[in-house]
Amino acid sequence: MVKIAITGANGKMGRVISRLISERDDCEVIAGIDLNTDKNELFPVVRTPFELPEKPEVIIDFSHPSALDDLLSYCTMNGVPVVVATTGYTDEQVAKIKKTAEQIPVFFTFNMSLGINLLVELGKRAVNVLGRQFDIEIVEKHHNLKKDAPSGTALMIAEALNNELDNKLHYVYDRHSVRKPRDPDEIGLHSIRGGTIVGEHDIIFAGHDEVITLSHSAASKEVFANGSINAAVFLSRKEKGLYDMSDLLAET
Repeated sequence: MVKIAITGANGKMGRVISRLISERDDCEVIAGIDLNTDKNELFPVVRTPFELPEKPEVIIDFSHPSALDDLLSYCTMNGVPVVVATTGYTDEQVAKIKKTAEQIPVFFTFNMSLGINLLVELGKRAVNVLGRQFDIEIVEKHHNLKKDAPSGTALMIAEALNNELDNKLHYVYDRHSVRKPRDPDEIGLHSIRGGTIVGEHDIIFAGHDEVITLSHSAASKEVFANGSINAAVFLSRKEKGLYDMSDLLAET
């Protein structure tokens, strides 16, 4: 039974994660971390990881980028593996996450959905087949409360495709001020915010007289929550290092 603490425990995603864990027999929530420490009937909730009543075997982080420093400090000091599932990090913060993996096990990905990670693999396969003959555009849609744009997942997709092309393409985020034909050496990224859209991502390959679109749509937050729980159980058995969904999938 893997003992898990949840950062952002009283948030929407934190509550989904705790509910799903309660339905499993391979892990349990022993505590939560949240600035909102309202009473939780299932486990204690504290404001910082340094106040945890006992040492967890893994921490799942679905909180806010501002909580990263304390989280990584606690995990490094106590040798606790961490699943980093928050989005909106700066390049500097991402570098800090990767650096931490030199000391403890860290699971880091911009999207915890199994389906999204399959989409990325299909996109990479498509790039290798289509080469530079097709223009690449990525469209992501999320609810009207999401603050960062483009989404971390859209950037993850773009980077995966660009890596397959030896990182020869650059990103264009807004065509509003662009008054020229599309550059063939680019990947376009477009963000839509509205309503309660959980998350939709399309990879569009536009060629001469034909278009190929790969799509993924999440109907609820459970797909991300389940992914983070599976990652936590997976990470509890690992040595120090940086892991992502491809490592988890390799064992399934």
